[in-house]
Amino acid sequence: MEDIASGAGVGKGTVFRHFGDRTGLLVALLSHYEQQLQAAVISGPPPLDPGAAPVERMLAFGSAVIRHEHAHRDFYLAAAHGDQSRRHTSPAYQFRLAHACLLLREAKVDGDIELIASTLLGYLETVLLDHLLTGCRMSPERVQAGWHDLVGRYTSRSAA
Repeated sequence: MEDIASGAGVGKGTVFRHFGDRTGLLVALLSHYEQQLQAAVISGPPPLDPGAAPVERMLAFGSAVIRHEHAHRDFYLAAAHGDQSRRHTSPAYQFRLAHACLLLREAKVDGDIELIASTLLGYLETVLLDHLLTGCRMSPERVQAGWHDLVGRYTSRSAA
């Protein structure tokens, strides 16, 4: 925090007042990356775009999150190890949850949509993805195949 304050030409107290703590600073830094991800999810290339079928979009959404989190791994891990109480209340998570709920509803999945979406998003948690990709040395393709399998299991229970 001292280095950042010095680089910005302000006192350390100013940085703390603005961001609250180290996690607040990391979340602010991640905001740019999250905006890029959100733009791709909302209007990105097929099959992320709204013209694709909801299950295809859900599969592409998860794959995009896996690639995105892996590409910005250090920032996401540093933020994830901060204040855990913010994990599920952050704007980024709320966007992901709302998007997953929307796609599940569009796919006419039976059950408690918010609970199913939260469960699916658990697979996309930063620490788990890092463990699978780095700790277990799984390939991104294998982790994405796992996402596809998981989504397929939930969406196959769709209302016909």
